[in-house]
Amino acid sequence: MPPRPRLQDIARIAGMSVATVSRALSDSPSVNRVTKRRIWSIAREHNYFADADAPVPMSGANATIAIVIPPPHGREGRFSDPFYLEMISDVGEAARDMGCDLLLSHLTPKNQHDLSALMHNIRADGVIFLGQSYLHERFNHLMKSHRNFIVWGAEIAGQTYCSVGSDNLHGGARATAHLARLGRRQIAYLGDVGEAPEMKQRYQGYLNALSQAGLDFDPQLVVPCHFEMESAQAAVTHLLHKGVRCDGIFAASDIIALGAIKGLTRAGLKVPQDVSVVGYDNIQLAAYAHPMLTTISQELARAGRLMVSKLLGALNEGEMLSERLSTELVVRESCGG
Repeated sequence: MPPRPRLQDIARIAGMSVATVSRALSDSPSVNRVTKRRIWSIAREHNYFADADAPVPMSGANATIAIVIPPPHGREGRFSDPFYLEMISDVGEAARDMGCDLLLSHLTPKNQHDLSALMHNIRADGVIFLGQSYLHERFNHLMKSHRNFIVWGAEIAGQTYCSVGSDNLHGGARATAHLARLGRRQIAYLGDVGEAPEMKQRYQGYLNALSQAGLDFDPQLVVPCHFEMESAQAAVTHLLHKGVRCDGIFAASDIIALGAIKGLTRAGLKVPQDVSVVGYDNIQLAAYAHPMLTTISQELARAGRLMVSKLLGALNEGEMLSERLSTELVVRESCGG
């Protein structure tokens, strides 16, 4: 067996200085990821490392992509959320098809320092943030020092970073217009209205659809709640206890919709006979709920492929452009039509 090459041998083959190669093999942030990958590939090819000595990033993958879930304001983002599980699965499938490793990070950036530290220290070539939360302006600022990240979320005026997401404005309007076409006149909105950019757009779509249907806006029918079944159930229960009646609900997510249905049922109301309910996301659970949930479907599998491919392009000095995906109304039992 030929002797293992020395550091100087790897530097000669790579056409780089010994110092640069040394820093690359120790995963120093002072060497860009493209150069590191090239040096790692040469080191693997010439058996520079014994398997037990190879650092974690020294895999045969085209790149390592990390997934980070920014926390909702005042709460923690959870990998167990059904929407995130499906989004992670779709990103993972895309990463596998494109020869990439996937890293799930439990880091939860809450401010500019957290974001910068995460990007500086994370052992990945690029990062996909699932959601903008309240970090929009911080992502804009992050672009001044890091470009190897992409965000699942809304597109906002003045945005400098790349995001991929559904047409939330059209999706919210589509859900609400469907309820109006069914003859529902007191249509409530359940969800966030002031924090997450995606939810603000869905809420604006709700308002637009009410106006187009000739329905008056009633602020009592705007019911803030978190993306948790318990929160949605409690919000509906509180609404009914106040004596506010509705005959339709547009929920900003399927999880909120399912919690709302539970609250309505416990109050003795029938879905969809008394109240029609439409959700958003089309998670797998929606098709197995009772009644089966009418919802707005997003192209999550396509979104996963787009985010991975755009990120890989950026790692090779390409430019990333934001992209909006179409939405589709999936009619099931919970709306009655």
